[in-house]
Amino acid sequence: MSEAAADWNDIDWHQLKLDMKEAAETLGIDKIGISSADPFVDLKSILKQHREKGFESGFEEPDLEKRTEPSLSLAGPRSIISITVAYPSKMKDAPRSEKGAYRGILSRSAWGMDYHQVLRNRLQRLEAWILGRVPDARLETMVDTGALVDRAVAERAGIGWVGKNCSVITPEFGSWVYLGEMITNLPLEPDVPVTESCGDCTLCIDACPTGALVGPGQLNAQRCISFVTQTKGHIEDDELKEKIGNRLYGCDTCQIVCPKNKGKNWTHHPELQPDPEQAKPLLTSLLHMSNREFKDRFGTSSAAWRGKKPIQRNAVLALGHFRDETAVPELVDLLRHDIRPEIRGAAAWALGRIGNSQAIDAINEARAEESDEIVLKELDKAYALHEVY
Repeated sequence: MSEAAADWNDIDWHQLKLDMKEAAETLGIDKIGISSADPFVDLKSILKQHREKGFESGFEEPDLEKRTEPSLSLAGPRSIISITVAYPSKMKDAPRSEKGAYRGILSRSAWGMDYHQVLRNRLQRLEAWILGRVPDARLETMVDTGALVDRAVAERAGIGWVGKNCSVITPEFGSWVYLGEMITNLPLEPDVPVTESCGDCTLCIDACPTGALVGPGQLNAQRCISFVTQTKGHIEDDELKEKIGNRLYGCDTCQIVCPKNKGKNWTHHPELQPDPEQAKPLLTSLLHMSNREFKDRFGTSSAAWRGKKPIQRNAVLALGHFRDETAVPELVDLLRHDIRPEIRGAAAWALGRIGNSQAIDAINEARAEESDEIVLKELDKAYALHEVY
């Protein structure tokens, strides 16, 4: 059946849009906005400059045409439906780090069930709702890993504005929201973009631990702790290793300091509420996890998508951040026996930070046995910090 068919012409698209927004709560969606499906012309230029400056994370869709041209994802698009699902910012009964029992932290976006699954579920519900009313509608859903830029779609759809911290800030929920979208061939009227803004506030830029926010709405992902914690392999920059702190996955600093998020915490989606032992795990419990143990502990979280290696590396760095002397035996064991150079290199850095006699002896011994150049470099730097002339 074509769009020119009588039943399409008989549909009250304005009322359908109103009914869809009214149904949002029953579909588990917190806000729906409608965007045109026009190309994101201005965004393409911004993304090109971003790439030229080397600011990309490497996780993005590489084809800039696909990121800015909805018709490359769905032929003949007429509108894009943007959705949000709000997530919690506070943890009830959060366990505390204590001497000899230090803990890491997952960012709030990794609390509870993997948001990719949650949003796909919500978009599937919305798709069923639409097809129940427009059976021949054509729909293409996207969650985070899709081609389009979620934030650009949400901003055009009136969900919120892109803040100076590069997050979409909604008037209702702050920036504690997940975003998803659905490209459609439905002629839905676009919503009006939100006119609220960050004003003169620069708290997020000022608070960024590594200066990754190089300007309002401009992020150098190569220095963003959220992205760095998700990378695999060795982290060469000593400042980044130090600034990661006890973050195992992601970083919330620029959202925590945002005045628009003050007092906002969302608990109405049970599957997104954090398990304290998953969200703030004991660091030493992570060092020798098997793949099975990792899957059992973190498999339901979005933090699992990169596997256990980055989280284990970050846990090693966190022990160095805390200068946890009780962890020295386990760090020495990793330095001597772990087959992964990124783990041995992180252990060398952590032991150098701790710097007690047992740590320095282990570093010196490892210098005579290590063959990996990057690990040797870390060992030499760690030893030089404590070498007695």
